[in-house]
Amino acid sequence: MKNRFLLALLFVGIVGFGQEKFEESKVKRFQDELNTEFASKDKSPLTEENRKDFKTLDFFSSNAKYFVVADFKRTESEKPFKMKTSTDRTPVYVKFGELTFTLEGKLFRLNVYQNIELLKKKGFEDYLFLPFSDLTSGKETYIGGRYIDMKIPKGNQVAIDFNTAYNPYCAYNHKYSCPIVPLENDLNIEINAGVKKFHD
Repeated sequence: MKNRFLLALLFVGIVGFGQEKFEESKVKRFQDELNTEFASKDKSPLTEENRKDFKTLDFFSSNAKYFVVADFKRTESEKPFKMKTSTDRTPVYVKFGELTFTLEGKLFRLNVYQNIELLKKKGFEDYLFLPFSDLTSGKETYIGGRYIDMKIPKGNQVAIDFNTAYNPYCAYNHKYSCPIVPLENDLNIEINAGVKKFHD
C-alpha cells in the first residue's frame, strides 16, 4: 500500500540498535503527525463523511515495554512472491530477513519484507516492510493486523517500537488495497501498543 509512511519521514518503527532508545516524545510526535494527516483534506484516507467529524485516532498509551531489541538475520536467496492483499492486487515482495526478540519472557520471530516495485523509487532503496498481527487483532485493534516501517539495519540488532504500529488504509476506507499479514507474522501475544481499531 502506497501511503504517507512510504512517502514521508516516519521511518521511526525500527532503527539501528545503539542509535535509538525509547523516547515517549517520539511516540507523541508519531501520533500527532498521524492525526494531522488524517485531518487533512488532501492526505486523509478517511471517507469524506468520517474526515469531517475526525478529531483523533485511538492509540494505546505509550509503553516502553513494547520497545524491544531484536536480533536481525539477513536471509539470502529468497524467491520473490506475490503477497495477498484485501483486493485482487498482488504486489511482489521478497523476504529480506528475520527479527527475533523476547517479550514477556517469550521468544518471538517476525519476517521483514522488501517491496520489489518500491525499490525502484528514489529514496526507498533501504525501505523494509514489517506487517504483523497479534492477539488484539479483531478485538482492540484492526482485524487485518498492523504495519511498522523500517530501514535496512546496519548491524545485527535493531529496536522495534510497537508504539508506532499503524493500521493499513483499508481499515478506514474500502477503496484501498492493502497487503494481508502473512500467517508467519501472527504473534501469540497481545501487543497493546500503537494504533487501535477505527470506530466511525
